[in-house]
Amino acid sequence: MKRMNWYILLALSLVLLSFVTYGIQLAVFRRTEDTFFYMVQDLAFVPVQVLLVSLFIGKLLNEREKGALLKKMNMLIGAFYSEVGSGLITRGVAFSGDLTELSGHLLVTHQWTHRDFEKAKFLIARADPLLDARRGDLGRLQVFLEGKREFLLSLLANPNLLEHDAFTDLLWAVFHLMEELSFREDFADLPSADYDHLSGDMKRAFIQLLSEWLSYMQHLKQDYPYLFSLAVRMNPLDREASPVIRK
Repeated sequence: MKRMNWYILLALSLVLLSFVTYGIQLAVFRRTEDTFFYMVQDLAFVPVQVLLVSLFIGKLLNEREKGALLKKMNMLIGAFYSEVGSGLITRGVAFSGDLTELSGHLLVTHQWTHRDFEKAKFLIARADPLLDARRGDLGRLQVFLEGKREFLLSLLANPNLLEHDAFTDLLWAVFHLMEELSFREDFADLPSADYDHLSGDMKRAFIQLLSEWLSYMQHLKQDYPYLFSLAVRMNPLDREASPVIRK
């Protein structure tokens, strides 16, 4: 309310200043016709000014703000994969029978182009990996996710991520998996239907993890080559991943 009153006061002050200026001009130069002629001429140009400001200058400012917001979001996404995502991908592989073919298409290198990333995203979007909750240690997965609860909650509460629907969906998928596991005290003798349900939750999170990971890797390659170099060496789908540079 105070801000609105301030805007109204500012608008009235500017209008009053304009009238005072025109009044001084009339009093000094006494050229009424010229004054009103140029006043109407200025008013005629106002729609064009509005067009220029709203369509062009406004668009440039919005693009700049969007770029700044995108950088902030990518910083958060990077923190997510460093803290949770990469470890969760590695643990997800343990629940899969065979990801050799899919993993082979995700071994990102420095030679990858935009086309390579788009091709990999296309494959992920249509992938149907078999994740079975019976194959791995659900207890260890539960402990891992529970240890990241506060971090995940802090990301969900971050307003910058409201503009990134895909990553928000990923966070909800991971958080849902964590909740499902946290409500079960024992994973030894679960009914078959419950194992199938958990497998579906894991698959949903895993697919979204890989899709957003590819987008993040593409961002690093374009804007942060030194971070991309480490991310390539620490690829969570590469069984021989190592931070050590050997060649």
